[in-house]
Amino acid sequence: MGTAGNAPHREPWNKGKLVGQKAPFKLKDIWALRVRLQMQGRVRELALFNLGIDSKLRGCDLVGLKVRDVCHGDQVAARAIVVQHKTQRPVQFEITPPARDAVQAWIQLAGLKPEDFLFPSRLHDSPHLGTRQYARILGHWVDELGLDRADYGTHSMRRTKATLIYRRTKNLRAVQLLLGHSKLDYLPRRTMSRRTRDHDWATRHVAGHSRTYYKPLSVGADPILSHRADAILSQGWKPTA
Repeated sequence: MGTAGNAPHREPWNKGKLVGQKAPFKLKDIWALRVRLQMQGRVRELALFNLGIDSKLRGCDLVGLKVRDVCHGDQVAARAIVVQHKTQRPVQFEITPPARDAVQAWIQLAGLKPEDFLFPSRLHDSPHLGTRQYARILGHWVDELGLDRADYGTHSMRRTKATLIYRRTKNLRAVQLLLGHSKLDYLPRRTMSRRTRDHDWATRHVAGHSRTYYKPLSVGADPILSHRADAILSQGWKPTA
């Protein structure tokens, strides 16, 4: 029988890597990148960026979207409902006019049909854009904005709009619904400074990765919370923060 002494040595998966929570994009970065993509005629990237911000979907769900998921007939819908791979729960999101225009332009340019993937891969052995390809594209965006790649990742796209909505509404439960989190009755307990707790508490929760140090919410379930979240979406997203 083998012993611990002769067991094969395994390198930690995160050795030498910068890991941790990724920062959301700021409004100035969002608009700067949008203008750059528009001026350079990068239609696919503009559609991917705008839809990624609006949908707040995880990378695997975003790249796996099909045309029919976001379109009604030949027009991009104002809202869409997608079943998340991770939780197998449906989540609804608004598609703002800039995102609809960008997605519509991409569909027409690529000649996509309703059953096609919205972002098909340029590799022959992959039906749609992969999460690694998506991460590489986002890495180039970060470089173009003059930001540090270590601070941003695909989850930054998911957190951006949720963070802005929370700052405007201070409604954390609504943000949980908008992100499609399956566990709505728990919040992460973390040790942090008063300033961080006051100004960045919800932002830290948006990533939804904390699996330990939980405590129950002190408020009961709100039967009309989904309608409140839906009302937040119906207001649209304007660069007022």
